[in-house]
Amino acid sequence: MKAPKQIILREDIVEDLLRLRKPGMTLSGVIEELIEHEKKSRLVDDIRRIQEREELLELF
Repeated sequence: MKAPKQIILREDIVEDLLRLRKPGMTLSGVIEELIEHEKKSRLVDDIRRIQEREELLELF
């Protein structure tokens, strides 16, 4: 595990992160969930773009 790094955030951003936090969750956990959500969202967007651009063949 790497050493912790300091990230400077505006107070309103910290407040938003704290509101998103579930009981027992750290701010790192909140940020991790946000990152995973964004990755999944981008994947879905990519898949939709591919489906719109190309005709896909059914395998079954």
